[in-house]
Amino acid sequence: IQPSVQEALMEGRPVVALESTIITHGMAYPQNLSTAREVEKIVTTNGAVPATVGILRGQIHVGLTDEELEFLASSKNVTKVSRRDLPFVLSQGLSGGTTVSGTMIAAHKSGIHVFVTGGIGGVHRGGENTLDVSADLTELGRTPVAVVSAGVKSILDIGRTLEYLETQGVCVAAFGESREFPAFFSSQSGFQAPYHVQNEEEAAELIASALGLGLSSGVLIAVPCPKERAASGQVIEEAIQQALREARSKGITGKELTPFMLQRLNELTDGKSLDSNLALIQNNARVGSGIAVALSKLQKARRKGNLPRREHTTPPQPVVIGGINVDFIAKAQNPVILGGGQTNAGGVRRTFGGVGRNLADCLSRLGQTPLFLSAVGKDEHSESVLHYCHHMDMSAVLQLEGKSTATYCAVITSAGELSVGLGDMDIHHQITEQYVSQFKENLCQAPLVCIDGNVPLPTIQYVCQLAREHQLAVCYEPTDENKASKPFLSDSWKALTYISPNLQELRAINRTLGNPLPAGIEYSE
Repeated sequence: IQPSVQEALMEGRPVVALESTIITHGMAYPQNLSTAREVEKIVTTNGAVPATVGILRGQIHVGLTDEELEFLASSKNVTKVSRRDLPFVLSQGLSGGTTVSGTMIAAHKSGIHVFVTGGIGGVHRGGENTLDVSADLTELGRTPVAVVSAGVKSILDIGRTLEYLETQGVCVAAFGESREFPAFFSSQSGFQAPYHVQNEEEAAELIASALGLGLSSGVLIAVPCPKERAASGQVIEEAIQQALREARSKGITGKELTPFMLQRLNELTDGKSLDSNLALIQNNARVGSGIAVALSKLQKARRKGNLPRREHTTPPQPVVIGGINVDFIAKAQNPVILGGGQTNAGGVRRTFGGVGRNLADCLSRLGQTPLFLSAVGKDEHSESVLHYCHHMDMSAVLQLEGKSTATYCAVITSAGELSVGLGDMDIHHQITEQYVSQFKENLCQAPLVCIDGNVPLPTIQYVCQLAREHQLAVCYEPTDENKASKPFLSDSWKALTYISPNLQELRAINRTLGNPLPAGIEYSE
């Protein structure tokens, strides 16, 4: 992720994703480069940060430098990269332009909610026989990104495309005064969108609602081409029919079909279709940036509790998710601990710990009263813990029949070095995604979420996904060397704001990420 984009995401500023097949396959050089630069400029002028997505030498880039844009625009043998192509292109170290589908994946994994394109793919004409259906449609059904486009490319079967989007559960809304679904080059298709939003603020509310529901599907905002630049529907349709006949006679199918059709339309309409194409892309960039700005303001207001949720609301609490332990510390009196079953003189004391409990305790003593999510058994240890933690909000902690409260026993030398540690931590597996998701509203409004390495991996991933969708601040305490890497086994770590590893935990994280260990790192055993 380009540093300027990463910084904007971390600060909750509006970011707009842009695709790159328009650069690599949509237009000829150098017009493709000047168009890409112009669209990025429009996004910036309208208050958002542009993040053009592309594949360069086997690596996904979110946000491109001017040199990288130039490379993609001028390269001859680059690939058109959709979901199915990503594994091969990355494994072979190739470069390519990302389609709507490919860009949505990268945007979602980066935490970008709004993506602007010209027009999405759809069901090709005759698709009921050929089954030629763009992966853009299935991507919209399984990736929660809002796509701002001038509807569906008019070379496609628009009616069947809308039916397919309904099947995929995609919320489709026309932008503006009318529910008329736009037909890419022209503002009218003869089909109605299921819904419409009148302005950027309504579109932002719709997107925020979809993200809040966690449906895992996208939203399509269909923006009509400006009337003064729109092409005549009849002229375009006649050109489409001729281009389709030529494509069939030449045996052009699959992902080569759309670039061929767009090129022929430009030739057959004496450049009118290309002029409309440029106009709608620029207009979509303006509208999409406005939506991203409105969405950012909406999310910030909700995080700060500025929007009335219900009467007599209390300020949002921090949320801490992690372990509770009863610790037994045995410290030897003599420098040498004797083995062979002998009793060593020393002192034994009981303390109450667990990384999550410690964090919640500290926040409570600072006057923050966090919501604490954890699990204990119903035994003598849990009674002691709850009594000791009377100053904390323990109301949400699970108390489970037939389970043992986590215990830890440490044997340390007289010098204070750990000799052996034993732990019964199985109950931490009960801090499940299902349990934590009951407190989703608290999590989504929390000014800070703390989570420790005792928490099961699926729960950590769930919390990190919420953090991405709602721009939450997440503090991760790795707990120990064996648990430290949990968020780093996937992209979850990108949602973390703070992390507090010791050197051994940091080494483990570094290994998981496949990074070389910096020279000169020393640490005490």
